[in-house]
Amino acid sequence: MDLFPEISPYRTLRLDVGEGHELYIEESGAPAGLPVVFLHGGPGGGSSPYHRRFFDPGRYRIVVFDQRGCGRSTPYAALTHNTTWDLVSDIEKIREELHIDQWLVFGGSWGSTLALVYAQRHPERVLGLVLRGIFLCRDRDIQWFYQSGGASEVFPEAWEQFVSPIPVSERADMVAAYHRRLTGDDNELRMVAARAWSVWEGTTATLRQDEKTVAHFSDPAVALALARIENHYFVNHCFLDENQLLAGAGGMQGIPGIIVHGRYDIVCPVSQAWALHAAWPNSQLTVVDDAGHAATEPGIRRALVAATQTMAERLR
Repeated sequence: MDLFPEISPYRTLRLDVGEGHELYIEESGAPAGLPVVFLHGGPGGGSSPYHRRFFDPGRYRIVVFDQRGCGRSTPYAALTHNTTWDLVSDIEKIREELHIDQWLVFGGSWGSTLALVYAQRHPERVLGLVLRGIFLCRDRDIQWFYQSGGASEVFPEAWEQFVSPIPVSERADMVAAYHRRLTGDDNELRMVAARAWSVWEGTTATLRQDEKTVAHFSDPAVALALARIENHYFVNHCFLDENQLLAGAGGMQGIPGIIVHGRYDIVCPVSQAWALHAAWPNSQLTVVDDAGHAATEPGIRRALVAATQTMAERLR
């Protein structure tokens, strides 16, 4: 089964979560259905109407929101008071605002990271997890994608474009070099860096290059928030201890989970999903053999819809 039909929210709201941040939140589907919260990627990627379509609107109460600094949340591209732990706190504030006791948590890429952190901090609130494109946020995972010798070996032509804004003398630490530009005072240089950072991700996200995906990542409104916020998180090691997510997997033994990962995911290699599955015996791993990283790829989206249908049956 493929995606469910397009739907519109039956409710939208804005929630002041403090420190000057206000979040955009929407609810769609069945008001009395199984609650699920969708955690988008990035960090800084923002939500999309597409994200509602992984869930049967007759069975799910679908909660989608834009994380701090991106999408329709404000202030735009803001880095202050924007950490993993701020986002975990925000998820709890949303749950309380919507009077939800427990919910299914769905997250892809960075959303999988955030879902794991949330589940390990608040296991009593999590009915189950559906995760895609596992990103464990270890230093080696960040190095794989942002330093030569990893993803650059598979996409050398795209890598050349990614490194082009950075002088050779600074390329030993690409995350730090981009950080200087993305947080500097030169607006023109900041946008050049933002676009290069974002397009690198969009170009490598799919098994076969998809022009619509690249165009989305090239959009200045998407690129600036994505690049600034991602880089801010990565230069700070995602505000996590090294290997924290695998070390904390023991606390999720009572939580059922379905992991979906593309065999040819270059952004987040499948070894990360395999390691999580091994550390979390209550999980089921589906490796999609004809896919990369993106949730838009046919095999990935079919597997995700199957996962939400399975969870709807298991948790009803």
